[in-house]
Amino acid sequence: MRPHALSATAMLAAFRARELSPREVMQDVLDRVADYEPHIHATYLLEPERALDAAAAAEERWRRGTPLGPLDGVPLTLKDNIATRGEPVPLGTAAGDMRPASADAPPAARLREAGAICFSKTTMPDYGMLSSGLSSLHPLTRNPWDLACNPGGSSAGAAAAAAAGYGPLHLGTDIGGSVRLPAGWCGLFALKPSGGRVPIDPPYIGRVAGPMTRNVADAALMMASLVIGDARDFMSLPPQDIDWRITPAEVRGLRIGLLLEAGCGVLPDRSVREAVEAAAQQLEQAGAKIVPLAPFLSQEMLDGLDRFWRMRMLVELRALPEARRARVLPFIDAWAQSAASLSAEQVFHGFSQIMVMRKAAVAATQPFDFVLSPTAPMTAYAAHLPSPGNDPLNPFPHIGFTVAFNMSEQPAASLNCGHDAGGLPIGLQIIGRRFDDAGVLRLAMALEAMLAAKCRAWPEPPRNAPRQA
Repeated sequence: MRPHALSATAMLAAFRARELSPREVMQDVLDRVADYEPHIHATYLLEPERALDAAAAAEERWRRGTPLGPLDGVPLTLKDNIATRGEPVPLGTAAGDMRPASADAPPAARLREAGAICFSKTTMPDYGMLSSGLSSLHPLTRNPWDLACNPGGSSAGAAAAAAAGYGPLHLGTDIGGSVRLPAGWCGLFALKPSGGRVPIDPPYIGRVAGPMTRNVADAALMMASLVIGDARDFMSLPPQDIDWRITPAEVRGLRIGLLLEAGCGVLPDRSVREAVEAAAQQLEQAGAKIVPLAPFLSQEMLDGLDRFWRMRMLVELRALPEARRARVLPFIDAWAQSAASLSAEQVFHGFSQIMVMRKAAVAATQPFDFVLSPTAPMTAYAAHLPSPGNDPLNPFPHIGFTVAFNMSEQPAASLNCGHDAGGLPIGLQIIGRRFDDAGVLRLAMALEAMLAAKCRAWPEPPRNAPRQA
């Protein structure tokens, strides 16, 4: 196995045993990027020379037996919207503010303090408000499993990079499904932590940063560093003593809800439903009690939240100078401008759906240790589309299974549970009770072992194929 494809835990073991050096790993990751990047366009601010210098410094620390921290020398990518000192944070849009950030955002700071080498940022759509790799700033990001397909978003580049083998550790953000949806469509593991578990700046309702990796253990490894406190996040949870050295859950005796219809958005495709049911059956055979869970959301809840988000976006766009506003992706502009006719009552009703959704999610999931659902109701869609429905007046038909758990602040993860007839990955969502992030990781690790036979080899760069536009 080439070094770029190793897990973070395997890399660290090799560094410790002096079987492999951080510089060897970093060079192989950069070689992988050079092979794949012309086809998928996952990176932003790629810094090969700086990365190799950082890897050489990590190599020397390992030689002396004084690693900087638990991730010293491991390659890392960070999403465009996670601030890194001295670099712009354009939020995926050509209308973005290109002034250099004055400091690392909390997740970037914690991972760098742990020794991880951030060698690149990753792409995202305008303002993170699409589940797509389409952006007015970045080239179109594509799915390594099928270059004609979308990686999803808004953590589009992070998902594509992880699936393509750009090292083991990738960090995205999620306000309605933005780490879980692209993880599901790219065959990855991703965790949306409990709200406030990972300090972030700026904090906002439902917004979290979460790991995107090829296996559960690497995500747990990232979490141990990400949860360290930061006063800039005034919505963060108090420190909690959690052992992130995760082992598989004991499945026998668990009571697990099975949610196959969200109550809003579109219904799951047959292939998605069957893959999720098959995963639930494996848990049942291992001794869990699987209980069907009726839909608990409504289209009114999703539409209300959509109206609130539209107005929030419209306010932000109106604050821009006209020349910058004209650069925004047309789909996002059309979506935001549709809020101009909304009344104050409609916007307030939309905002109120956050609490309605939260109450419904907590009440429905409380009787269970965990709940399973599809991550998305369909597999990856066409690369050039901004959303599966391609309609700015109906932009979120695909987030019905994910968005409620941002509002309820419950931990939720996506794990690959199979592939459709065309070979595209299918995501299984695992939802836990609020604060039980470690429990979600443990159940995910147990399922990861059970479902290993259904997972396919990771994609490889196309040979002798033209570069993708």
